[in-house]
Amino acid sequence: MERDTKSIGTPLVESSKRATKLQTLGNIIVTVVGTGVLGLPFAFRIAGWVAGSLGVAIVGVSTYYCMLLLVMCREKLASEEPLGEAGTYGDLGYRSFGTPGRYVTEVIIVVAQCAGSVAYLVFIGQNLHSVFQPQGLSMASFIFLLVPFEIGLSWIGSLSALAPFSIFADVCNVLAMGIVVKEDIRLAIGEGFPFGERTTITSNIGGLPFAAGMAIFCFEGFGMTLALENSMQDRRKFPILLAQTFGGITLVYILFGFCGYMAFGEETRDIVTLNLPRNWSSLGVQIGLCLGLVFTFPVMLHPINEILEGKLRIILRNNNDSTTVLGNIGKYISRAVVVVGVAILASLVPEFGVFASFVGSTLCAMLSFVLPATFHLKLFGSSLPTWQKILDSIVFLSGLFFAVYGTYNTIVGV
Repeated sequence: MERDTKSIGTPLVESSKRATKLQTLGNIIVTVVGTGVLGLPFAFRIAGWVAGSLGVAIVGVSTYYCMLLLVMCREKLASEEPLGEAGTYGDLGYRSFGTPGRYVTEVIIVVAQCAGSVAYLVFIGQNLHSVFQPQGLSMASFIFLLVPFEIGLSWIGSLSALAPFSIFADVCNVLAMGIVVKEDIRLAIGEGFPFGERTTITSNIGGLPFAAGMAIFCFEGFGMTLALENSMQDRRKFPILLAQTFGGITLVYILFGFCGYMAFGEETRDIVTLNLPRNWSSLGVQIGLCLGLVFTFPVMLHPINEILEGKLRIILRNNNDSTTVLGNIGKYISRAVVVVGVAILASLVPEFGVFASFVGSTLCAMLSFVLPATFHLKLFGSSLPTWQKILDSIVFLSGLFFAVYGTYNTIVGV
């Protein structure tokens, strides 16, 4: 569930005040790590703990490489013609393939943002349904109960007012991971990890792309790459810092997925917090996660609202209507419609794990692998050494194949 507040046409991170190395480290972690990590033990259950570990490692390395491709493409274009303060993913699409390139790139980003918003509501709905089971309400009922509140939050003009809740959600994420690990340790001491009963590599081939889709979904915030690099004081150190951060995140992901699967085995749920015992600590973390996501949900909708409101301003301008009252009314209506539309989509999603894998297999694979490799091959062309052309082609073809095959397996089930 991406927490990026990406603006399609403008830089995402204000560059008037450059970030230190430590601040950039924090920004990378907050941008990349989201609630998708709580689905990793389920991915390990589907793929097996050996295949799951290798898969997360491969996805981590590949995502890091493709992030560097974006930075190199932006640097090349900036040396030829000014791109503004940061340039955007859409700018690279435009410089590579003209207006169609910008259109395709931005549509994928917006749809991905919408899918991330749906995933937020599905996650909240499943956890609230788990906590308040005696009330007899369905997951969809909890989602629709939140709609009026989310509409009100979406009308708040300043996203900075919601920033503390984003931090709160990250704290709850860490607490949830800590409680899962504590449960793992308890089982290890009391019963021991039954390695022999856990799958190493699944015999169901379809389970591998399904689990890989979830792993890709966990490496969020790919569209923030250019803004993060641009915000750093010493941009030359960004690749090294990114490598160190990704190495740490990947290791934590592998250990968390492994421990969660070892603890709960074939009973591992698509959101591992649903496996926790119903005591005050686990229930508190679940409620805390939901509260944090409820308040940061409008941040997820920001890019969508920005584009719709931009179109609305164009319509008013073309009709020679400069009335700000009509513009404000239209803004409030459009934001309410977006919230209701996303809630309806979320109510139709069967479960978090299936949806996360679907988003990872399609939108995230396109953004993270296919487009960066395509831009790099197009912009650098014959100047690239043969080995890098081959590597980029492998990334492109693998990402494209995975998007098609992974989508198929997610739809038909594993």
